[in-house]
Amino acid sequence: MAADGNNHPSSDPAVYQEYESKWAALPTDEEGWLQRARDVAAVLAQDAAERDKANKSPRAEVALLKHSGLTKILGPKQYGGGDQPWSVAFKAIREVAKGDGSTGMILGYHLLWSRTANVVGSPEQADRLQQLIISNNYFVGGAVNPRDSDLTITLGDAGFTFNGAKHFNTGGVVSDLTVLEGAVVGRPEEHIFAVVPTVQPGIVFAHNWDNIGLRLTESGSVSINDVSAPWADALGWDPELKKPDPAVLGINYGSLLLPTIQNVFVNFYLGIAQGALDTAAKYTVANTRAWPYGGDNKEKATDEFYILSTYGNFLAHLRAAEALVDRAGLEADKLYSQYSDAHQNRASLTARERGEYAEWVASAKVVTTDTGLRVAAGVFEVAGSRATASKAGLDRFWRDLRTHTLHDPVAYKNRELGRFLLLDEVPEPTWYT
Repeated sequence: MAADGNNHPSSDPAVYQEYESKWAALPTDEEGWLQRARDVAAVLAQDAAERDKANKSPRAEVALLKHSGLTKILGPKQYGGGDQPWSVAFKAIREVAKGDGSTGMILGYHLLWSRTANVVGSPEQADRLQQLIISNNYFVGGAVNPRDSDLTITLGDAGFTFNGAKHFNTGGVVSDLTVLEGAVVGRPEEHIFAVVPTVQPGIVFAHNWDNIGLRLTESGSVSINDVSAPWADALGWDPELKKPDPAVLGINYGSLLLPTIQNVFVNFYLGIAQGALDTAAKYTVANTRAWPYGGDNKEKATDEFYILSTYGNFLAHLRAAEALVDRAGLEADKLYSQYSDAHQNRASLTARERGEYAEWVASAKVVTTDTGLRVAAGVFEVAGSRATASKAGLDRFWRDLRTHTLHDPVAYKNRELGRFLLLDEVPEPTWYT
């Protein structure tokens, strides 16, 4: 049994070593990347239920993601990245989540955190961090849970220092770099994002993630004790003035990080639901028995009207959800391409444009939450009682969805959309909008 530095059980990266050479060449187009994601999902699906029960730190799973190159899908080609748009990355997250919701989730968080400087940093910081992350194939976690008190930041001449704790941080235990965010002591309106090395004495993980779902995401708590960074790493701050740079942090573009992480959520929700339907369908074809007391008895379960009808209904709703989710991904592409560093026009992004993107994402989140939970629970009705056996592993899809769809109440997305429709209001940027 492998273990990390705190002697906490972790999965062994060596089990996926063969894929380092097998997948050495990166895909070159959208279909190639999505096929790579499907290949990763197929590997993970083989023992997903067993790994879920074992609840080990996902070091092997992260190694597999690194071998696949999916960790670099958004990175610039000049540093060895895939140079794909967010819409392709979202679909890749979705594909991986079909086979293993936990791994799809930590891939999504990594991709978001790996691009933090591209949204809230200066062009120099974004380029420097992309070179660091992509050329080293680093995995990025984040200790940025807004429901907790902010980390406190003390300022010094050479840099700044974080202290505090977070109840939740996703993927940090198995990351190379960690995104930290906090508020300046005495100036709580001023916040700093920074990316720091994960392995250092001041970052202490509790290894206390033992929830019903997404068990392989290492989303437990972490203590941050005297973790320092130089002024050059204060994302979006002027290192000479030691103040936020309004040209970076005083514009709408800097708030795109929030609907984008919600878009990440939407895609692994959809992937988990699609994985539930695919897994249940295969189970039904192979194992489900026809009901012999219905008065219109069939020889096979796949001839039963209600089974065919229910599966058909689930497929239709998931296809509709997918079309909506894809549209939200294209909305992301539109903003990120139109207001890119290359065009040097980030400040032109309006609150209305940003807000309309957020409402496409909110719409997708409402639909994937409602549909995903209905499908992940409903498949048991058509797979049959034996599908509840632990070895079938069908329960993990509902547990994964139920766990993360409670991240922030979807009721507030419904209200937000109601205000958009009735009052023509776009949402103010918040940590969850």
